[in-house]
Amino acid sequence: MSPEAPLNERSREELIALILEQQRLIAELRAEIEQLKRWQGRQAAPFSKGQPKANPKRPGRKPGQGPYLRRAAPLQPPTQVVEAEVPECCPACGGFLDWIGEEGATTTELPLRPQPVVTAWRVPLCRCRKCGKQVRGTASGLAPDQTGATAHRVGPGAMAAAHALHYSIGVPVRKVPAILQELTGISLTQSAVTQDALRRLKRGVGAAYQALRQALPQAPVVYTDDTGWRVGGQAAFLMGFDTDRATVYQIRPRHRNEEVREVIPADYGGVLVSDRGKSYDADVLKSISKQKCLAHLLRNISDVVKTKQGRACEFGARLQILLREGLALWHARRDLTPEQFQAGYRELEEVLTYQLRPRVLRDADNQRLLNCLGTQHDCGNLLRFLTTQGVEPTNNRAERILRPAVIARKVSHCSKTQTGANAFAAFASLAQTALKNGSASVTSAFHSLFSSPLSDASPVVANSR
Repeated sequence: MSPEAPLNERSREELIALILEQQRLIAELRAEIEQLKRWQGRQAAPFSKGQPKANPKRPGRKPGQGPYLRRAAPLQPPTQVVEAEVPECCPACGGFLDWIGEEGATTTELPLRPQPVVTAWRVPLCRCRKCGKQVRGTASGLAPDQTGATAHRVGPGAMAAAHALHYSIGVPVRKVPAILQELTGISLTQSAVTQDALRRLKRGVGAAYQALRQALPQAPVVYTDDTGWRVGGQAAFLMGFDTDRATVYQIRPRHRNEEVREVIPADYGGVLVSDRGKSYDADVLKSISKQKCLAHLLRNISDVVKTKQGRACEFGARLQILLREGLALWHARRDLTPEQFQAGYRELEEVLTYQLRPRVLRDADNQRLLNCLGTQHDCGNLLRFLTTQGVEPTNNRAERILRPAVIARKVSHCSKTQTGANAFAAFASLAQTALKNGSASVTSAFHSLFSSPLSDASPVVANSR
């Protein structure tokens, strides 16, 4: 019957269906009204949605972020030294005081009106009497083509600070000029920062980035992970590769074994630590020793176990126990003798091998787990962290290097072009590598790179306050 038909012409079943549909719509509208009441008077949606967590994490420094230390004294020598007054008597009782020593304290401050360092050249212009050609004078730091529209440029230090703000700290490029203007008095545009990055990508930055990529396969262990990205509004992938000495990013439209082999060749002799992505298990990469992230495996097993009941839970629960025993054995390695550690490994390996033996299981989900993990275990990809020194059981290191990129993704909306994506990958790789190798700052590392003979001066017009 047509929905426009009168109610008195409808059957009992149609009227009941109509009532149920109206009740559903009323419930949805009431929920929407309540939500609007909660947001009444707000300028933006609330940060918290739904009920708060029962056991929220404690605020402050999280585990794994380094030791807790007091603020260290500044490395810079003091600009001035002020002698504090010696008290005449005890403020509590008025008694006499005996000298026992002194302590130091510092206050580090920015100048109230920071001024940029401007170097001006008086360039003599001459004309040849013989051929009439005009000849300019030369000076150290003065580019041969620094004349006309590009006579007033920004030095490598200022551009290093701009690129460090954007590619390392994650400040959107549209806000970088305002920050530099406020802190240094140097005026430049968003376009100037972007164009300078693209120019340097073709010269010193690009060469240093390629050197990082070429050196990565020499590392004994490489940790990798990936996350989503966009290039010109189209879906892409940002891949991260991390070692003890270097961090390398690359952005590609697809994530296949071809993209992996751009950084990790098929004849790589070390250990590749990753999740269970299909790209890493391609036939062309089978000869590479791998370690599958146990954290990912435990989550996969947990997702299966929580949907099962009765004996269907036993297979996954037993796997969880065995993998956690492997993690516990790895953490206790320093406290065990080599004989104790080897005995624990052999026992665990034997039990895990029996648990993952080929067989037919009644539950389809458990069968998929058995087939997948059994194949990985046969290749030695589950417990390699217990047999190869320096291999960690998870790829958390790769996930951590993706965090700066994820923050940049939220505030910058990724890249407009593939060239811009390549620039992000190169600058971010060099920034993270500099921090990993103990550089004082990303700005100083960029400044050193920009000042090298491989890097040409940047013809960026600037105005100083």
